[in-house]
Amino acid sequence: MTDQQPDNTAAGTPPSVPNTITLDTPIQRGNTTIAEVTLRKPNAGELRGLSLQRLHAADADELLKLLPRISTPSLTPHECAQLDPADLSEAGGIVISFLLKKAVRDAVLQST
Repeated sequence: MTDQQPDNTAAGTPPSVPNTITLDTPIQRGNTTIAEVTLRKPNAGELRGLSLQRLHAADADELLKLLPRISTPSLTPHECAQLDPADLSEAGGIVISFLLKKAVRDAVLQST
């Protein structure tokens, strides 16, 4: 028995979208350096007060409101506002994938 994960792509199952970002510009929090941030799929309540249309468009203001709610380690609004644009853009792509229906997301992943 091995500890390796099965390769689902061979069975026709598309790969999952990674939800961990390795930051181009790490965040310094006191003596701690945050080099990676994991985003989790938000539930409907965590989207309250946000525009789904603007999130689908990866609008920076909407992303900056959502990221503190779904990031691990939990980023502050100020830390999110200090993100490198490339890191914010990558986060936007992950958030957009969270908003897609599974069948649509799988079709997109199969076509790439």
